[in-house]
Amino acid sequence: MMTDLPELPEGEQALREVERDWNAAAQRWEAEGIAALYTEDALFYGGRPGHAVGRAKVRGYFESYAGTLAGARLALVDQELRKLADRVYLAQGYARFDFDLTAGGGSSTLLRSTLVLTHRPEGWRIAQHHFSATPSEPPIPAPQSG
Repeated sequence: MMTDLPELPEGEQALREVERDWNAAAQRWEAEGIAALYTEDALFYGGRPGHAVGRAKVRGYFESYAGTLAGARLALVDQELRKLADRVYLAQGYARFDFDLTAGGGSSTLLRSTLVLTHRPEGWRIAQHHFSATPSEPPIPAPQSG
């Protein structure tokens, strides 16, 4: 695939290509197109309970929003990138979503994000995806003074 982002470092280019391709597929909520951006053996934690392993399960996750979501936009923001191996990157930061609801109106959220991106013959793909809400407080009680 020819890239339109040649001036960026490889890791940033990978992140932006995945973001662009995810948005193209999610514009009309095409579960198959979104799932195609994940590796066959992808590990996935999304916004619903459960853990999806493999592209078919990831596709099932995105299909579970059919009838609820008409489309979505994703912005990967404040991302830190680390090269893990040749053409493999860890990206961690935040994912801002804007959702178009089939019932009308919309919804937005900001989630913590961790992705592992790897280059395959068909382009950059997501091998690991973990999005979660930012906790309002630590899960451990503060020490008692006294």
